[in-house]
Amino acid sequence: MSGKTYYITTPIYYPSDKLHIGHSYTTVAADTMARYKRLQGYDVKFLTGTDEHGQKIQRVAEDKGLEPKAYTSQIVGWIKELWKKMDISYDTFIRTTDKQHIETVQKIFKQLYDQGDIYKSTYEGWYCTPCETFFTERQLQDGLCPDCHRDVEKVKEESYFFKLSKYQDRLIQHIEDHPEFIQPQSRQNEMLNNFLRPGLEDLCVSRTSFKWGVPVSFDEGHVVYVWIDALSNYISALGYLTDQDADFKKYWPANVHLVGKEIVRFHTIIWPAILMALDLPLPKQVFGHGWLVIDGGKMSKSKGNVVDPKVLVERYGSDAVRYFLMREVAFGQDGNFTNDALIQRINSDLANDLGNLVSRTISMIEKYFSGQLPVNRRGTEFDQDLQQIATKTVYKVEDAMEQLFFSDALVSIWQLISRTNKYIDETQPWLLAKDHRNDDMLANVMYHLAETLRIISILIEPFMPRTPKLIREQLCISEPKIVSWESTKLWGRLPQNLSVKRGINMFPRIDLEKEREILEEIQEKNKQKQLASQEKQQEKKQVQKDEKTTVAEDTPYIGIEDFSKVELRIGEVIQCEKVEGADKLLKSQIKIGDEVRQIVSGIAKHYSPEEMIGKKVIVVTNLKPVKLRGVLSEGMILAASDQEGNLVLASTDQDIASGAQVK
Repeated sequence: MSGKTYYITTPIYYPSDKLHIGHSYTTVAADTMARYKRLQGYDVKFLTGTDEHGQKIQRVAEDKGLEPKAYTSQIVGWIKELWKKMDISYDTFIRTTDKQHIETVQKIFKQLYDQGDIYKSTYEGWYCTPCETFFTERQLQDGLCPDCHRDVEKVKEESYFFKLSKYQDRLIQHIEDHPEFIQPQSRQNEMLNNFLRPGLEDLCVSRTSFKWGVPVSFDEGHVVYVWIDALSNYISALGYLTDQDADFKKYWPANVHLVGKEIVRFHTIIWPAILMALDLPLPKQVFGHGWLVIDGGKMSKSKGNVVDPKVLVERYGSDAVRYFLMREVAFGQDGNFTNDALIQRINSDLANDLGNLVSRTISMIEKYFSGQLPVNRRGTEFDQDLQQIATKTVYKVEDAMEQLFFSDALVSIWQLISRTNKYIDETQPWLLAKDHRNDDMLANVMYHLAETLRIISILIEPFMPRTPKLIREQLCISEPKIVSWESTKLWGRLPQNLSVKRGINMFPRIDLEKEREILEEIQEKNKQKQLASQEKQQEKKQVQKDEKTTVAEDTPYIGIEDFSKVELRIGEVIQCEKVEGADKLLKSQIKIGDEVRQIVSGIAKHYSPEEMIGKKVIVVTNLKPVKLRGVLSEGMILAASDQEGNLVLASTDQDIASGAQVK
């Protein structure tokens, strides 16, 4: 080991039911860089994990009838399985529910409080639960969250605040002095012009309206704001503020945080300010990459357009998917994902170019030399050019990788692959084979092809960890000294008495039309399944609101003055129908004296619309009108249910006129 270290991180992901291909994009990029640095001899620490606290998690878990930790544990298993399928070689997987992480976050919060960087006040403003983000009035766009464009909530609660404004000038100065700190340049301009220079406000860093978070150790009832919790993982995972802090001393500061562009603000403003307050060095770089989009829009579970990476890996293999993610889009920019683009890349770049080069080379060596090349060889006029291009390619790849230009690196590698295929056309080995006097020259051509494949197998290893092994098995090489990164800069490292052995077809061509139909069918099924699940959850929430007609055993007593506030009257159902798109809801027109009201009830599983007509029911008439599934409901029909789920409408034992008051 050289003694050089390299620390790279991805964001820790919110554990949703499924991660889409966009999440895989970040993680594959980080894994590619980690593998590249390991090849170069660096001691690498690659961190990823899950962000498991916050109001959003608590609400999702409650909707599913689970404790938050039980819910997130299910999803963490799914995520780890995905990373295994995609050959993600992380060194540490952190969960923000880990005991060490929680204790470190509490120590950080207490230290910042003790030194005066955190103070108590009251927060009143707007909060986006899906993004777990506070916004000022001026930051909203048409009254909606500027990031996800969903509704925000008005929040007022006692909170602790971090003196973010105190570090504004230092942040600006650091960015100006270290232009490499925020990349690409467009993200740097955005942070400076849209956030820092207009002025920072102090940041609310605790919540009291929910409990699922890291408790503030010195003030019961407060939990640490989820972004302070989440961002601290980059140092808590290294043992910061523990007795086992050797990794922190060894790897911090991070070489690069890879993040999606939507969370650059947190990583380049809030996180550096916290580090400044802790008197710690800042990460050397935060790289905010673009999104993979479908039909021009960001991938989103709520839109039902999520592309499942597991399905793609199972059909095409992890190397093909990884290659597409790193090749198709310039890292830092947005790119469009389509099934056609993926298949075309596989057919063109992997099957036609690389796969065909490997297959032709091994087949010709077996055909012309029974799989073993002679030592004595005679060169051709095309050899030197191929050798020079191979060497230049290594340096081009290194330059691109240092800038995180993954697509550029692959373009250079594929130019070498194309040049090698052209070398076959230039030397025409099939003609040389016709005259045994050319055997030395033919062997030389075969050696040049095989040696170039050796170099290519090393260059693609960070991107496609499985394919190099398949190439080397066919070249019958495994010695570390001839498959190291440094060996790519030295021509002729293959053994002189080279033997080969034909292997499997690494990238079979795909029938685009047939595959398109299969993928579209899979994607549509997944979309419908996701939308159905969302509809079921939404319906469950609405029905729970509508069916709160029974009193729980632990409900406290109320006085007669409380009961008298509820107005109950007899109503007669004169019309009834199902609410479109909702399995449990009925919409009834109910005559209450001289008035007719529309009431929506979650009773469709127990009563048909025909059964309801003519029934006398007890109605709560002074409830605030609400909309259920977009349908106005002006009251509530009383009903009773038991533990088995049976439900009956509340009624009187004798007939009585509609409108009569129930006392």
